[in-house]
Amino acid sequence: MEFISDLMTYEFLQRAMITSIIVGIICGVIGSFIVLRGMALMGDAISHAVLPGIAISYMLGINYFYGAVVIGVLSSLGISLISQNSRIKIDSSIGIVFSAAFALGIILITMAQSATDLTKILFGNVLAVRPTDMWLTLVVGGIVILTVILFYKELLVSSFDETMAAAYGLKTRLIHYLIMVLLTLVTVASLQTVGVILVVSMLITPASTAYLLTNRLSLMILLAAVFGAISSITGIYFSFIYNLPSGPVIALVTTTIFLLAFVFSPKQGLFWRKLRANKHKSITNS
Repeated sequence: MEFISDLMTYEFLQRAMITSIIVGIICGVIGSFIVLRGMALMGDAISHAVLPGIAISYMLGINYFYGAVVIGVLSSLGISLISQNSRIKIDSSIGIVFSAAFALGIILITMAQSATDLTKILFGNVLAVRPTDMWLTLVVGGIVILTVILFYKELLVSSFDETMAAAYGLKTRLIHYLIMVLLTLVTVASLQTVGVILVVSMLITPASTAYLLTNRLSLMILLAAVFGAISSITGIYFSFIYNLPSGPVIALVTTTIFLLAFVFSPKQGLFWRKLRANKHKSITNS
């Protein structure tokens, strides 16, 4: 009850809650496509590769969002360019671009002498979110959800079978770049909540949890968005009550929900699989 009273009283807590819920929802939506397409490493890479953009934004005195989006998009295009135009595999391309961008970001932030900001960037601090950050997150959320609704069929077909999508005349490479841009927007919008290091937990874990519970993409997206939002709300609660860093707490909540699904999901859960195996064994022995 005390938390609800504080939530109704303090504007910073209201902004933190709204921003976190939006981040949880859009991470779940885009994370579903990332998980299905086996691109979890790409999410991790982009979250680290945006660091130079953030550093440059601080140097120029502009909102970090703009620099991070530009560098994030350039990095994702660079990864695709290397893997599609050479013998280098996608995971190696990710490693090359990710490590170079992250190293450049560390050097730029060190040169800017903003060690405090580096900690905030790496681990997030949603309780310090500003009104402009909240509105940017809302705009990004609207763009991401509207784009997914408009191109849902194309994203659906290309995520399950790119060869079939190409046979239907879909521009699979263009769809790939579209997902990269959306992933970059979601990643940058999530930095305030969970930071560079843990943003991949918001992208991958709720979507993977939903993947254990359903085979339908539409339901998977819905469940991932719900899990993301629940994780954000629960994480903010424990972060505020016990004065803990918000990013790690939210990441642990997403992992806890995943473990529950991993053990107890009706079809894929370890508990029910073990129970069915024992029942089958007892029938066979009898």
